[in-house]
Amino acid sequence: MIVAFSVTPLGVGEDVGEYVADAVRVVRESGLPNRTDAMFTSIEGESWEEVMDVVRRAVAAVEARAPRVSLVLKADIRPGVTDGLTSKVETVERHLAG
Repeated sequence: MIVAFSVTPLGVGEDVGEYVADAVRVVRESGLPNRTDAMFTSIEGESWEEVMDVVRRAVAAVEARAPRVSLVLKADIRPGVTDGLTSKVETVERHLAG
């Protein structure tokens, strides 16, 4: 499964990069395949429990320093698919090239 999520600290001002970095650090240290862009961090794992544990810990890292946290999450639950983070993008690129 792939989960794309965004953790936003509230009540800390406009510059939230250092708080978001706390969440991304948790994701990267998890060892699961992941990508971060300007809007979301995506993480891929074998099970709901595995991926959601990382999301929970990423939120907790931000929550430890911010008085309020907003979480937006989208999940693609598709058993048996691996390397979806790469293969989905490669499929789109292949269509663009053709």
